This record gives sequence, C-alpha cells and structure tokens, in this order.
Amino acid sequence: MQSPLSNPATMNLQLHLLSRITIVALMCLIAATAYVLYHSGRQARQAAQITADSLGKQLEMQLFRINAGVGQVNQFPDFDLWKQTANTPGVCIRFVSAENAIERRLCNGTKLVDQNWPESFEILYRCLLNPGFDITRPIAFNGRVYGLLTVTPNAEMEIAQTWGNIRSLLGLSAMTVLAVCLLVFLSISRALRPARIIVAGLESMEKGNLAKRMPSFELIEWQRTAAAINQLAASQQQLLAERQKLAVKLINLQEEERRFLARELHDEFGQCLAAINAVAASIAQTAKQQCPALVGDADHIRRITQHMLDNVRDLLKRLRPAELDELGLAASLNSLVTGWNARSAGKSRYQLDIVGDCTLLPESLTVTLFRITQECLTNIAKHSAAANANITLAINSDAVTLTVEDDGSATKLLFTGNSGIGLLGIRERVTALNGQLTLAIVQPHGLRIEVRLPIISITEPQA
Repeated sequence: MQSPLSNPATMNLQLHLLSRITIVALMCLIAATAYVLYHSGRQARQAAQITADSLGKQLEMQLFRINAGVGQVNQFPDFDLWKQTANTPGVCIRFVSAENAIERRLCNGTKLVDQNWPESFEILYRCLLNPGFDITRPIAFNGRVYGLLTVTPNAEMEIAQTWGNIRSLLGLSAMTVLAVCLLVFLSISRALRPARIIVAGLESMEKGNLAKRMPSFELIEWQRTAAAINQLAASQQQLLAERQKLAVKLINLQEEERRFLARELHDEFGQCLAAINAVAASIAQTAKQQCPALVGDADHIRRITQHMLDNVRDLLKRLRPAELDELGLAASLNSLVTGWNARSAGKSRYQLDIVGDCTLLPESLTVTLFRITQECLTNIAKHSAAANANITLAINSDAVTLTVEDDGSATKLLFTGNSGIGLLGIRERVTALNGQLTLAIVQPHGLRIEVRLPIISITEPQA
C-alpha cells in the first residue's frame, strides 16, 4: 500500500495556501469591482441630478427676470450661462415648453469616437446600471409650469470612465496579489523547509529504521514536532525490544510448560489413577464373593480415584480457561475476585465493578481481559502490599476499558522487563488487539493500570 507521505495526489501545503490567498484576493477584487460599478453609476446619477437642478434654477431665474421686466421673453430658455459654467462633459439637455411650442436641445462635450472597452463589459454595465437615463425636472414659477427640462448623460462616456477606473483597479490589484503571493510563497517555503526533512525521516522510520532521529530546528513548532517524533521513535524501539524479549520468553516457556504438563498429567497421574481405579474395581468384585466387608472401602477408593481423574482433566483444560466458556466473563471475574479475597484472609480487599453487558464482547476479548485481570491481581498480591484493590470493567458500544487500581507501595514508574514477564505479557496482549495500555501512580502511592481495547470483529484462527 502506498504511503500517504509519498502520495503525489496529496495537496502541497504551499500551493494550498497560495490557492486560498488567490481565491480571497479574487473575491476581494470582485467585491471592489462591484463597488466601483455601483459608485460610478451613483456618481453619474448624482452628476445628472446636480446638472438638472443647477440648470433648472437658472431657467427659473430667467423666468423671474422676465416677470420683473428685465429679461426678454424671446431668449427663454437661454443655455449660455450653463455652457459657460458647466464642467460635466457628455451631457445633453432638452427643454420642451408646456404647450410644446418651444423645444431646444444642447450637448456639452463631444461623443466618444474610439471604443476601448470590451463589448461584454458594456453589455454587463448596461444591464446592471442602465446608463444614459433621463433626469426630468419641471420648470415652474409662481405656481405655473412653463415646461420640462430633461438631462441625459452620455452613456458611452460613463462606460468609458467606469472602465478606466476598473482597469486601473485591476492593474493595481494584480500587482498587489502577485507581490503578496510571491512574499507568501517565499516565506512559507523557508518556514516549511524542515517539513521535507521530517517527511524523509518518517519515511525512513516507516521502513523500519527506528534509530532515525530528527535534528533540532529553528522554529519552536518544528522543535516540538521533532521532539515528539523522536520520543515516539524511542518508545517504538523500546516496545519492539520488549516484544522480542517477550516472544522469546513466551515461546520457550509455553513449549516447556506444555511438554511438562502433558507428560506429567497424562503419562504419570492419568495412568496411575486409571490403574488405581481398575484395581479398586477388581477388589470390589472379589470382595463381593470372599469378603463383603471390603466392598465399601473398595468403592470409596474408586470414588476418590475418579474424583482425582476429574481434577486432572480440569487441570488439562486450564490451558484455556474453561470457566469462560461455561459461565462467561462476568461470572469468571466474580469467581476470580472471590477467590483472591478468600486467599488474602482479610489482608487485602478486592472489589469488582462491571458496567455494561459482557456478553457483547467477542471471545478473544473475554480471554484477554480475564488473563490481564488475573495477572494484575497476582502482581498486587506479590509485590504491592496493597490493602485495597479496585477492578472496574466498563463496556460501551465501541470499546471496553479495564482499570485495576491499588493503594500499594508503588511511588514511581520504574518497571523493567528483566524481573518477569507479567507487564510484558499484558502489553503484548493489549498490542495484539490494537489497544492502549496506560500506567499511572495513584496519589499518594499505588499503581493504576488502564487497558482500553476496541470492540471489533476479530476472526478466530482455525485449528
């Protein structure tokens, strides 16, 4: 299976950040462009409105002068003053009298000849802002409307001005985005330079070289990352070493124990007890004819012998805990704790608490939990000198947690695998089921062992 560290489909962090920055810049540019469009349209409307108001006041002033006898009627409307004072090019005005007797037009500035904006921009601008609209204002004096004044801005000039503003904005924005992207790329490239070293180191560790160590980096984040990786590699080295020791000890011990138990229980005890049972049956048969008083003793011997044979069979079955198959995990743990309470004679008190349904656990987990509990209680009785020990088994839908806590003499976690295989055996069992083993000191003294095992479907090996 291909490692994710070398997967080319994995997104590069630099490109990822640059793409995000570019997207944000484009969004800002779109927002700025929309604002420029809106502002240009608004300015055009305001300029047309101001022109209409200014020229309307001039025409109303002309009517005032005509009414006062100082103006000439045939010169109304007079746009000369507006032509002299107007500073807004590309604006056309039209005056139509109320009786449609007078109509006069005038444009300030010339119409654009060269079109230097894209046709798509013009179509979009016309659809959104409707340039070249008419501003109509009535010309009235003393309550009488003399006509309508219409101001029409030049649409092409408005589009040209807006396009010039947007083009300047686009140029400035493009230069800004390129400069920012370049600075970000250089900064990120320098900051992420240790990442290539870390990836190379992780790939080496993935291949089994756990002796590989990360160097010290300049940035504190990379220093902490390298320290965590080095610590992980060291713990993995220790775990592998412990597993190798455990594997050797378990294989040797298992083969030796099985050979010894098979030979002693089957060849010696089994055959001897079978012979005694046969002799007792023969004695009982003979005693019925010659000495009836011995029949009871012969039967008693046969019953004792049969009892011993049954016990031998039970011992043979203890290579696998038979009570787990017959009673289940909960009853087996209760029986185990009851036995330790009886053997301790009040010196140590063992208490069991089970939360959840043990019948939901697969067989591999029940055996592992039973053996771990058995080993923990044995270690407590042998080494801790504890007055109290609490065993808690919590079962939920996805995991089971076994906690064994005592108030013994342990004050620090200094455990080695040279004195025995108890802790190594527990760690090996937990690791085999992808679980987690946690050791902690209970204040003020004592040891807390927590085992967390995932509840997964595990295929049992075939015989």
